[in-house]
Amino acid sequence: MDEKDIRILKTLAREKTSGPEQIEAETGIPKSTVHYRLKQLREDGVIENDLYDMDLSKMGVTLTVISEVNAKFDEGYHEVVGEKLADLESVSQVYFTMGDTDFIVIAHVTKREKVESLIASYESIDEIQRTSSKFVITTVKNEPRPINDLESETLLEAIDNL
Repeated sequence: MDEKDIRILKTLAREKTSGPEQIEAETGIPKSTVHYRLKQLREDGVIENDLYDMDLSKMGVTLTVISEVNAKFDEGYHEVVGEKLADLESVSQVYFTMGDTDFIVIAHVTKREKVESLIASYESIDEIQRTSSKFVITTVKNEPRPINDLESETLLEAIDNL
């Protein structure tokens, strides 16, 4: 991967398009080169899919719940509990963390009543000892493509260290 790939990837993320014509217009990289590099980035697994972003609020999914979850320590518990959390309806992200909390769970629900059901689902998992959940009042930033938050130089440096 090189500087051209980074420019293509940042354009993909920023413009939300994989169209070689638009990427060429944004980067100045010839369309044929863009097409070839996109193909290579897909084959290398850098580009995983062509999903479109969606506005959940336009579908009635208006509440984001962030939960801290503590579980009973046991060998491999992070995989077992993590998978159980990930399988719950409304849960979109599960992170196994270091520190005072075992897992951070992000869920999106349609109404406040669903939060109670979500918490009950957490507590029905035998290994879970305690949860602490918060409602998001205002989303200040929700960048679905973290590459937009990294400078090209930072990405090139990271690639050099692979």
